[in-house]
Amino acid sequence: MSPLVAVADLIRDRSARLGDEVRLDPLALLGERAAIAGLRRRGDTSCGGATRLVRAADGWVAVSLARPSDVELLPAWLGVDAATDVADTAADADGAETAAGTATWSRVAAEIGRHAAAGVAERAWLLGLPVAVLPTGPVTHPTAPAPLAPLPLKATSLGGPASGPASLAGTTVVDLSSLWAGPLCGNVLRLAGARVVKVESTRRPDGSRRGPSEFFHLLNGGKHGVALNLTSPDGWSTLRRLVTRADVVIEGSRPRALEQAGLDAARVVAAGGPRVWLSITGHGRTGPARDRVAFGDDAAVSGGLVAADDHGPCFCADAIADPTTGLVAAAAALDALAAGGRWLLDVSLAGVASYLAGPVLLPASPPGALEPAAPHARPVTATGPRLGEHNGPVLGSLGDG
Repeated sequence: MSPLVAVADLIRDRSARLGDEVRLDPLALLGERAAIAGLRRRGDTSCGGATRLVRAADGWVAVSLARPSDVELLPAWLGVDAATDVADTAADADGAETAAGTATWSRVAAEIGRHAAAGVAERAWLLGLPVAVLPTGPVTHPTAPAPLAPLPLKATSLGGPASGPASLAGTTVVDLSSLWAGPLCGNVLRLAGARVVKVESTRRPDGSRRGPSEFFHLLNGGKHGVALNLTSPDGWSTLRRLVTRADVVIEGSRPRALEQAGLDAARVVAAGGPRVWLSITGHGRTGPARDRVAFGDDAAVSGGLVAADDHGPCFCADAIADPTTGLVAAAAALDALAAGGRWLLDVSLAGVASYLAGPVLLPASPPGALEPAAPHARPVTATGPRLGEHNGPVLGSLGDG
């Protein structure tokens, strides 16, 4: 995990240069949700219980059945009807309960075992299911160009001032993301001195609000909260004004979602909008996988970031692609601000996982070895905003323009 230590060192250096120095223990951060929610490693079942590694005829497939809609699509995907059994109620990576029970998983595993992994996955992607194939060899990942640090991301320079801000004081970050990776990035930027505005949909607030409140507060404490009705033209108009006046935008939407609403990131930045637009996706903003759904566990498998035991591959930590991507995204945003100019940064969960993947990890300690330390979380120092808590002052500051 030495690359992750280098990411934390970059965060420390750039935050000290721009504002308040942020010192993080990157390995401890990986277990924060597990510590708060009481989760543990479960081999080929994810810590949260919603995702499983299933053996196909020629390899392994990670299948997430976190949402009721995922289970409803099983007949169309595999010709498998969901069994009426008791679902596993452990929280998954987005705070929802696992939607499938033991009998359903048995039927899914039996059917996948009859087919090649690639074919099974391709049919799943057509239906919008979060499914990943475990690669059999090293996976390549993009690398940011100079003058940025060589982090695992794509970066597009869009002109702008040659020098960055002298300080994060007065810098506004508009955080449109939810769940874990994006909010962690926003959390780090707030600790470094930026003002962070968390923007949510009134119809679909951040799913982590449904999970342990301590985890929500840990990632979102001290942020300003804005809630918009994104089913109305007025809501989208307000959102456009917010992002064009921000210094940094963090978002975790699939690219076409914002494009269909008339928010083209590259155009907004090039037209004098944010200095940094940070896009966090499952598989990147471009290419055939740009609109594939992904969560932290299946994206980690897609990048080859797994452990192994005597029975095969295992999940090595709780939704590991989420916190690692949040750290890489924070380092990238701070680095781009320090470098100057305007940037479109494309950070993917699977790309970060492939950056960190290396020799297979063994999850079980040998006899007589010391047990690994239990996960722990940073103390909560501020509460997260109530939904729309700061609509008045934040939206009032936009004026009528």
